[in-house]
Amino acid sequence: MQKGAFKDASRAQESLLAPLEKRCLIWLARRAPRWIGSDHLTALGLAAMAGAGLSYWYSRWSRRGLLLVIACLALNWLGDSLDGTLARVRNQQRPRYGFYVDHVVDAFGTFFLLAGLGLSGYMSERIAAGLLIVYFMLSIEVYLATYTLGTFHLSFWKFSPTELRILLMVGNLALLRWPVVHLLGGSHRLFNVGGAVGIVGMSLMLLTAVATHTAALYRSEPVPKETH
Repeated sequence: MQKGAFKDASRAQESLLAPLEKRCLIWLARRAPRWIGSDHLTALGLAAMAGAGLSYWYSRWSRRGLLLVIACLALNWLGDSLDGTLARVRNQQRPRYGFYVDHVVDAFGTFFLLAGLGLSGYMSERIAAGLLIVYFMLSIEVYLATYTLGTFHLSFWKFSPTELRILLMVGNLALLRWPVVHLLGGSHRLFNVGGAVGIVGMSLMLLTAVATHTAALYRSEPVPKETH
């Protein structure tokens, strides 16, 4: 591909915390030491997510692991969210490299996190695998929509990775007191219930996005008339 041929997609970020988060990230980026680069922050985000997975695994033997997960998620937010902002503030964007690396790192990070959850004993392996599968399917849809429609959606239904991190942090604190909940006449692991809700919610997001984007592409690209 020739240099300059790549067209960066517009970013659609409509999550609940997006305005506040944007101001915070710009403030941090303008004050970041010059020796810290975007690649350092990307590496921090990946290492933090691997740490979160290991902390979940450790929580099988000690509940202190749940608190370590919270710290790792905070570091992941810093690295994963600030890397792109830092590049934009310093006018050092590399659109193709940044898009590719950022989302490959997200894929590995999510795998580490959910693998740790599945090994923690707080969530069944099947629920963790189900979450991973629907996350990857939703990611594939986002990347295809980015390529075909030229818009990169960073949030769905007012939720972005930032809101999901906060929900997971709150869930970890709840686990310290209520690892098991009573629902529909039975006892269930709290994170199994939350994971099942997450699978259903992301599946609905996926189906809605597929229907919406398919209709948009159909309208924008009608069938050419037959020529003889």
